[in-house]
Amino acid sequence: MVENKKYKLLFKDRIGIVFDITRLMMAHKLNIISMEVEQKEGFAQISVEIEGGHSLDTEEMLALFSTLPAIDSQTELKRLPQEKREKWFRTLFDGMSEGIVSVNSKGMINTANSVACRILNTPYENLVNTYVGEITPKNNLLMECMQKRIPVNRRKSAVTSTGRVDFYGSAKPIHDSQGGFVGAVLLMKDLQEVKAMVDAVMTPIDFKFDDFIGESPAIKNLITFAKRIAELDTIVSITGESGTGKELFARAIHFESGRPGPFIPINCAALPEQLIESELFGYIDGAFTGAKKKGKPGLFEAAQNGTIFLDEIGDMPPGPQAKILRVLQEGCVRRIGGVEEIPVNARVITATNKNLNDMVAAGDFREDLFYRINVLTIQIPPLRERELDITLMAGKFLNRFNRKLEKKEQTIDTSGLEKLLSYSWPGNVRELQNVIERASIFSNSNEISADSIHLNSKQSNCGQPCKAIPATVSTGSSLKEMVGKYEMRILLEALNSTPSIRKAAKKLSISHTALLKKIEKHQLRNESKVLPWESGAPLN
Repeated sequence: MVENKKYKLLFKDRIGIVFDITRLMMAHKLNIISMEVEQKEGFAQISVEIEGGHSLDTEEMLALFSTLPAIDSQTELKRLPQEKREKWFRTLFDGMSEGIVSVNSKGMINTANSVACRILNTPYENLVNTYVGEITPKNNLLMECMQKRIPVNRRKSAVTSTGRVDFYGSAKPIHDSQGGFVGAVLLMKDLQEVKAMVDAVMTPIDFKFDDFIGESPAIKNLITFAKRIAELDTIVSITGESGTGKELFARAIHFESGRPGPFIPINCAALPEQLIESELFGYIDGAFTGAKKKGKPGLFEAAQNGTIFLDEIGDMPPGPQAKILRVLQEGCVRRIGGVEEIPVNARVITATNKNLNDMVAAGDFREDLFYRINVLTIQIPPLRERELDITLMAGKFLNRFNRKLEKKEQTIDTSGLEKLLSYSWPGNVRELQNVIERASIFSNSNEISADSIHLNSKQSNCGQPCKAIPATVSTGSSLKEMVGKYEMRILLEALNSTPSIRKAAKKLSISHTALLKKIEKHQLRNESKVLPWESGAPLN
C-alpha cells in the first residue's frame, strides 16, 4: 500500500491561499485527503495530506508548491498537527486512572482507553467501531444510559485474564450545544482505588489556628498564647468541658510547632486497662500469650519527632500513670517484657474535662504526674461564655451543611438566633454543630426559625429562672439590644435568688469571673437595691 504524502507550507497571510492550493492540485490531478490552516503573526501555515500513488516524488512536489504566490517555505512532514494532537490525547486518556468508553448516538464505540480495555478484557481494536451491546450484553450501563437518557451509576464486576475486577461505573448522556443527544460516556473506577481514595479522604488533615471560628477575646487570647508556646518542647495541658474542641486545639499546636513527625491522638478513657501499657509502650516477642512475633512498637515510639496527645488523661488508671510519669521524666520507654531503654522524642499534650486538683485530693490521680503535666495550661472556655461566637459558628455550620445536603443557602432568623443565644450549651461546640445540622435537615424554608431549632429538652436554657422570665420584644430594638435586656433580667433574677455571686454563677452554669464581667457589662449595681452584695451578703 502506497503511503500518503504530508507537507507543511508557510505563506505570508493573504486571501485565497486555500483556493490556490486546491486549484494547483486539481490541475495536476492530485487528491487532497486533509488540509489544516493555522494563522500566526502575519503568516498562514498550511498542513496538507496528498493521496499517494501519483507519479511525482517529494522534490517534484516541493517544486510544484513553490510556484504558489507568496509562499515562504515548503517542507515534508512525518505527522500532521491533527495526528500529533490525537496522539497526545491518546497518551492522556491512557494515562488516566479511570477506564473511559464513549459511544455515539447509535451505540457504536468511538473511544476507549487502555484502562477500559484492561477492565473489559478486550483489545482496543476489538472495541472501537463495535456496537456496545456486543461487548457487555448483560446489565450494560452504556446501553441503559442511552435508552433512558439519564445518568446511570452502579457497582459492576468483570472477569479478566488476571481474575475478577470489581469497579464502579458511572455513565452519562452527552448532548450537543442545541441539547440534542449525541452519545454517552462511561467512566470505570477500580474499587480498590476507590477504597484507597476514601481512606485518604478520611485521614485527619492538618488543623491550623486559622481554622478556628471565633472572635471572642477569650479565644483570641488563647490562640495568641498557644502560638507562642507551640515551638517549645514543654508539656501542654488542655482543660475544658466536653465538646469545646480540645483535640482540635492540640492539632493546631502540633501544626504550628513544625514537628515533622505525626500527630497521634490517644483516648485514655477508651483503651481497656489491660491494653493501655501494650498500646502505649509496646512489647517484645513472647511478652505474653498472643503477642505478635518480633514484638510491636508502642504509640510513644510511633510519635517519634511528632506529638502524642493523651486525651481524657484523668480517666487513666493508676498503674499506667506511673509509667507515663517515667517516660515524661526520662524521655525513654521500655517495652513490656523488654530491658532495653528506647529514647523517644515526642511532644506530649494532655487534655481532660475533669478537675485534676479534686482527683489528686481524692487520691484518684497521682500528684507527681499532675505537677509534671501541669506546666503550661490552656483552659478552653465553654460556649456559653463565648456569646460573640455562637452566631458566627451557627452561620458557618449552616453554610457547611447546606453544601453537604445540596440545599439552597439558608439563614437563621431573629427568633432562631434568640433561641440559640439563650441556651446554656452543655455540649458546647459539638452540640451546636448537631443542632444546626438537625435544623438544616428539618427546615424546608430558606429561613430557619426557632421552631426548627430543637434543643435538649432535659436541659434548661439558662437554669430554672429562664422559664419564669418571658422575653419581651420591643419594636425598633436590634437583636443585640433585645438579647442584652433578656440576659440582664436573667442575671438579676439569679443574683437576687442566691446568697452569693459564686452560687449565682453556679446556678447559671458559668464561671465566677464570667459573671463578674457580665455584672460590669450591664452595670447591674445600678439596676436593683436588693442585690446580695448591697445587703451585706458574702461575695464568694
